[in-house]
Amino acid sequence: MSVAGRSKEKLHEQAAAEAARRYEDSTAERERVEGRLAAGVRFPDAPDALAARADRILDRGGLSPSAVVADIHREAMDLPQANERVIDLSNELQAWSFLPRGVRAGATVARITLRRDGRELPHGTGFMVSPRLMMTNHHVLPDEDFARQCFAEFNAQVTVDNVPDAAVRLEFDPGSFFAADRRLDFALVAVTPAQDGRPPGEIFGWNRLSVQLGKLVLGEKVNIIGHPDGRLKEIVLRDNAVLVRLDDFVHYRTDTRPGNSGSPVFNDQWEVVALHHSGVPKRDDQGRVLRQDGRPWQPGDGDDAIDWVANEGVRISSVLRHLAGLDLAPGRRALLAEMGPDSGLDQSVAAPAPQPEHTTPDVPGVTAPTVPAVPVTVPMAVSETRSQLPKKGRPARSTAFGGRRHLVFLHGRDQQGKEPDDLRRNWTAGLNRGLTLASLPPLDPDDVWFPFYGTRLAGLVSGRESTAEAVGLDQVNAAAAAEVFAAESPTGSYEQLLYEAAARAGMPQDGPATTEGFGAGLVGALHRPLSWLAARSDVDEWTIATFLRDVDLYLGDSAVRQSVLDSVMETMPATGEVVLVTHSLGTVVGMDLLTRLPDGLDPVLLVTAGSPLGLDGVNERLLARGPHRPPRVRDWVNVWCPTDAVAIGCPLEDERWGKLTQLAVSNGRDRAHKIEEYLSHPGAAGAIGSVLTGRS
Repeated sequence: MSVAGRSKEKLHEQAAAEAARRYEDSTAERERVEGRLAAGVRFPDAPDALAARADRILDRGGLSPSAVVADIHREAMDLPQANERVIDLSNELQAWSFLPRGVRAGATVARITLRRDGRELPHGTGFMVSPRLMMTNHHVLPDEDFARQCFAEFNAQVTVDNVPDAAVRLEFDPGSFFAADRRLDFALVAVTPAQDGRPPGEIFGWNRLSVQLGKLVLGEKVNIIGHPDGRLKEIVLRDNAVLVRLDDFVHYRTDTRPGNSGSPVFNDQWEVVALHHSGVPKRDDQGRVLRQDGRPWQPGDGDDAIDWVANEGVRISSVLRHLAGLDLAPGRRALLAEMGPDSGLDQSVAAPAPQPEHTTPDVPGVTAPTVPAVPVTVPMAVSETRSQLPKKGRPARSTAFGGRRHLVFLHGRDQQGKEPDDLRRNWTAGLNRGLTLASLPPLDPDDVWFPFYGTRLAGLVSGRESTAEAVGLDQVNAAAAAEVFAAESPTGSYEQLLYEAAARAGMPQDGPATTEGFGAGLVGALHRPLSWLAARSDVDEWTIATFLRDVDLYLGDSAVRQSVLDSVMETMPATGEVVLVTHSLGTVVGMDLLTRLPDGLDPVLLVTAGSPLGLDGVNERLLARGPHRPPRVRDWVNVWCPTDAVAIGCPLEDERWGKLTQLAVSNGRDRAHKIEEYLSHPGAAGAIGSVLTGRS
């Protein structure tokens, strides 16, 4: 039933009243938290919540592990204390990337404006959560009919020169998708493409929502970007703290205004943790809303006069669980799946069962739930695979593309223990998103060849590596592991690779080679290039260090190279035309593979995604040596993301590479190196689909 006749004011008042009731009901909990904060406890949360948060900060590159080592080595700490310190450091030490990542997150935020009686009235805030879906409050967009009266304004902001930016208006498309819930006060609506046909998320970016734990703890700072009172975009940066975490809501102190309804609430890693929906007004004993001067508030006084004591946001995990339970048509369910696997809404991944985030703080007289604390470790990626049998690749069915054309996916490192069928489905799902945007038909995963060498490579690495076991918190340091990788390098080239990558990323060459102040001999000459690469990308130090280790091992040890290539050749077509799509280390393997293809197999298209081929330390050690046009390849597309540290050296500018298409794309935050992200871009997907369908 339509609620378009109900005024915005009525819905807003209802949301504020319910927020105030929850605020009053949680008074005892809030006072306990505030008391512990006043006593100097930075994060008065349960131990398991602190452990999960610290683990996520390290896993998502929210803090350099070397900074953790430097601080924690100053005094002996048990694990709970160390977890608190990790969170504390992430609040104190913001990398240079904090600001540009905030700018990128802010680009996803739009002002929602209502058309009424020939006027345009700023109405609220929304933010993109997929290429085509925007999230806001139910009281901002209560139903489909109301959404059709509104539009979204991106870039409604001032530029670096403090002048108004050129706003971009896009209409809502509730007929394609609309979902809302009054209790959780959220609405999710489709946004029409821009004039060039691109979805808004491809232009302005979108936030990857996650249903997982560990995004926030009590006492931690949050950031809010929105359009208060309908003004141009503003930001509330870290001048706040989370006070109470309820089952579906969080309360925090921050300086927001009514126009912030529908704004994203971010942690310091720019992950969305909540949907801001209401201020909490101060009330007297009779339940009346109070003005700032202590007198009862009257409707004519306006929101400015209200004494707001806190703000309330809807927990994103609660919204995602609600969406996962909706009974939707396949087309609408597919739109939800575009929110990505972390949301739990991907059609190829079952949504995780809800897990409680414990709200009982660790205070005297209160026993926290007996849930094992999550160990803060940074595992090397191979120790768990030693007892596993090697998995085989998957051939395509014989009827695929008429039996004469073949699509081959060639994966990168860190795939050990995974199921090739699952990987093939994930790659195809990403490609199908891009094909849809390119107006080309989707593919069946069974029509794709998927060679698999992941487990074999991991076994070769673990046989050489002296640091294979999980590293405890007191040893968490990617630079220390890099020193071991350099010492074990087959040709002594690991350090060269790392320094070349950092130099290409702009690291000054006349600075100090080591970092002072990091004791215990754990941090040496390799800390600086690792930190430089991580700070200027969306890839963490551990991923960079271990990726270069595997590339160096593949290129430097002929037995490893031969074993990997043999694994790939076990699952390759023998004749016909082949489209070879490669990723990460797979781009290096693929270049070698092209020198060994049988005469009857014609490579009509090569796609390299997230590739390190631009590094001289890589291309000079290929079988064909140096930058060169891949043998027999008709067309070549190299797709790369500027925030992908693995793709440092792209675009491939050396003229010896010959003619190729260089495609720079903007991948999602924290997904800069993901192959599904690369394949979802219509430029890359369109090149693949055009060849397979014969439209090229």
